[in-house]
Amino acid sequence: MNTNQCDIGIIGLAVMGENLALNLESKGFSVAVFNRTTEVTEKFAAGRAKGKNIQPTRTMGEFVAALKKPRIAMMMIKAGKPVDIVIGEIAPLLERGDVLIDGGNSLFTDTQRRGNELEGTGIHFVGMGVSGGEEGALKGPSLMPGGSRESWEIIAPIFRKIAAQVDGEPCCRYMGPDGAGHYVKMVHNGIEYGDIQLICEAYAILKDILEMQAPELADVFAEWNKGELDSYLIEITSEIFRKIDPDTGRPLVDMILDKAGQKGTGIWTLQSAIRQSVVISTINAAVEARVISSRKEEREAASKILPQPRARKFTGNRTRFVDAIRDALYASKIVSYAQGMELLRSGSTEYKWNLNLGDIATIWRGGCIIRAKFLNRIVEAYQRDPALHNLLLDRYFTRAIRKAQRNWRVAVTTAIKHGVPVPAFSASLAYFDSYRSAWLPANLLQAQRDFFGAHTYERIDKPGVFHTEWIESDQKPAEKPTEPKTPEPHHAGE
Repeated sequence: MNTNQCDIGIIGLAVMGENLALNLESKGFSVAVFNRTTEVTEKFAAGRAKGKNIQPTRTMGEFVAALKKPRIAMMMIKAGKPVDIVIGEIAPLLERGDVLIDGGNSLFTDTQRRGNELEGTGIHFVGMGVSGGEEGALKGPSLMPGGSRESWEIIAPIFRKIAAQVDGEPCCRYMGPDGAGHYVKMVHNGIEYGDIQLICEAYAILKDILEMQAPELADVFAEWNKGELDSYLIEITSEIFRKIDPDTGRPLVDMILDKAGQKGTGIWTLQSAIRQSVVISTINAAVEARVISSRKEEREAASKILPQPRARKFTGNRTRFVDAIRDALYASKIVSYAQGMELLRSGSTEYKWNLNLGDIATIWRGGCIIRAKFLNRIVEAYQRDPALHNLLLDRYFTRAIRKAQRNWRVAVTTAIKHGVPVPAFSASLAYFDSYRSAWLPANLLQAQRDFFGAHTYERIDKPGVFHTEWIESDQKPAEKPTEPKTPEPHHAGE
């Protein structure tokens, strides 16, 4: 193949990079590939890429020379320092108008910084969220590109063609400027944490309280996948319960150590939510559940020391209780997405991205890990009201929660009685109960803050900001208004 002929180039040939290159080639694009370790490139060229319109390159110079202008180069490498190193190597070889894409799980603030650093060179920098794992990369991922509108026009024909397609619509739309794409991917991953933990808690209740074994669990999840919970994660969960371990002949899931890992994107989501004062308690509970699971040795020691709840056999109606768990899972999932969408809205305002939440829900319907029939309902909610403040307030979701509420409470209270930890179910229900409450006990909280730190409070019967001398002396009035604009004094008490 001559130089300057390839439509796009991929840097980094781990599984995701390889699969993306094969996906691009299968959709009619010619692809240049480069990997820092040349043996990896050679192996790919001689193996999976053999006979395909994929050009291996051995140096960064050769890689850049293989690309048509304006050049489109996509990095599929580990987030963090490696991305900065590769940008440092390739940027001097690119020209004004070329597009450099970071398809890794980079932190959105890093993407903003890198875009700013490249701005003077005229090179377009795109931070693109890629979801769907290995299979998505190969067959059609969900893609979340962020960068300049101009860069989107250049890359759109390629990426809309290789993305997953749902109802004839590609799961790839322009998200917004600078770090918008990676921010949306970060929130996607947070929601994924929530989804996975909620499914695990449903499994824990079925296993511990109803004493279900893997074959029955597989059937329950397969049945749930036919209804409102129809999704990729529910589907693979039923498949997981059917897999037999060849070494022991037992269900493989029962042989896996209950010690979770995480790559950090869930924690980024929490940090962002804290900065923006957004409640994402379901995702928070999911991240913390992974953290406590990782302390396996400590938990085993504690289980021998700490009191257990009284052992009790389930005596209720099993079928009705399984339905209650399903409804609790659905209602909690709605809350998790409501929180995730609120975080997206807040990030959009904070960083002036003008994110389209309906577009985001649309591209998550296929290709990605959280793909679910339920996302169509979210798309419809934003079609009804693009300015919808909280997903729970959309009529479809209000109805769904109304229908599920009793069962949701049954599932959570039964789990608590039996001592089965359900942190994400509980956090979701507590969020719902707080959000639907016209009154919360924060009046007492404000009184306490004013007592120990003179932090002031507002009243329900008249405007203004007030401070009270809670322990009266003869000389001072008990309550005095303060100037509304007076900043709260900072005290060591908080």
